[in-house]
Amino acid sequence: MTTPLALVLNAGSSSLKFALYDIAAAPVERARGIVERIGGAPRLKAAFRADLPSVARDLASEAVHDHAGALGAVLFLIEASFPDARIVTVGHRVVHGGTTYAAPIVVTPEVLAELTRLIPFAPIHQPHNVSGIEAAQAAFPDALQVACFDTAFHRTQPWVNDTYALPPDYYARGVRRYGFHGLSYEYVSGELARIAPERAAGRVVIAHLGNGASMCAVEGGRSISSTMGFTPLDGLPMGTRCGQIDPGVIFYMLAEEERPIDDVQTLLYTESGLLGLSGLSNDMRTLEASGTAEADAAIAYYTARIREQVGRLAATLGGLDALVFTAGIGENSPRIRAEVCERLGWIGIELDPERNAASAEVITTSASPVEVRVVPTDEEIVIVRAAKSLWEAGDAACRPFPPDRRLSDTKV
Repeated sequence: MTTPLALVLNAGSSSLKFALYDIAAAPVERARGIVERIGGAPRLKAAFRADLPSVARDLASEAVHDHAGALGAVLFLIEASFPDARIVTVGHRVVHGGTTYAAPIVVTPEVLAELTRLIPFAPIHQPHNVSGIEAAQAAFPDALQVACFDTAFHRTQPWVNDTYALPPDYYARGVRRYGFHGLSYEYVSGELARIAPERAAGRVVIAHLGNGASMCAVEGGRSISSTMGFTPLDGLPMGTRCGQIDPGVIFYMLAEEERPIDDVQTLLYTESGLLGLSGLSNDMRTLEASGTAEADAAIAYYTARIREQVGRLAATLGGLDALVFTAGIGENSPRIRAEVCERLGWIGIELDPERNAASAEVITTSASPVEVRVVPTDEEIVIVRAAKSLWEAGDAACRPFPPDRRLSDTKV
């Protein structure tokens, strides 16, 4: 019997993350991995949830010089590992859905054209999301392509948290505070409702701390305010992004330093944040281990900005019932969590050092009025659930790999 599979793709500037799920019933993960260093010295890494060995191997640069080549390497692996399986739907993480898309949607030519139109709103992410969809369409012309949006979760924000103090025609044209990491916030909010429903029903701040970082005020499971705005550049300092900055600094760079606008964009997106402050790395693990004054200063700046945003978002909510840490740094760095919470006693947070060091589910004391939790995120499961639902709604049938699309001879 043919097993229907769903493939989830998350296309970055030089990487393609993927996850594979059996969707015959409730989604069951079969494999997860990444093709990294696309366009350079590409490498494929994958782990399987079966009696199959993990994979870590270099790929031929001439075959994997773009996202289509990376997808080819992924499909070759899938076909070799699951010869009887058929991919019936592909779910895509898309950073920007604009004002139009507030829910997952089947990708049609009209939808793809709209996502392409939104590239100026997220110039570092959206082009790669679009190219990932195009590559999947070419590989699976009969599969249902589904786009899931990082901005969708935040479309419930009230107007005062959604707008800028600009003439109203800008808001009408789409210049507004969109917020991002919505797939992560959707998952974490759902998990919190499952494991701590009384907290989830109240006032919650979620800190998604990874190479990209943001925070979100959630009330009753709905987004109220986010630290990110018009683009994923705003808000907290990140691995290589500066976060919040006075626009006058940009005017200074353009007018006084006469820097080309593309050069300024590159500086703010890829040469700033933890990397720019430390002069060492954008990887928090490297910074924590280095012990240099510059690394410690970068960490101090990072945690100070997070503390500030806890206060701002709590004020927006009118109080705080729970603070949740998630994503790579949030889930795995006791030091960052401790430094963030160190001066938040005024808001009702009393950290338990032993629980925090163990990355326990709850890292505050039993007497702490505000509960602080560590909740691992899973954006891929949010995407596959949406893709499965839309595929089932369309009464689609399992389709084989098209004969002219098989990848057995691909040089990867």
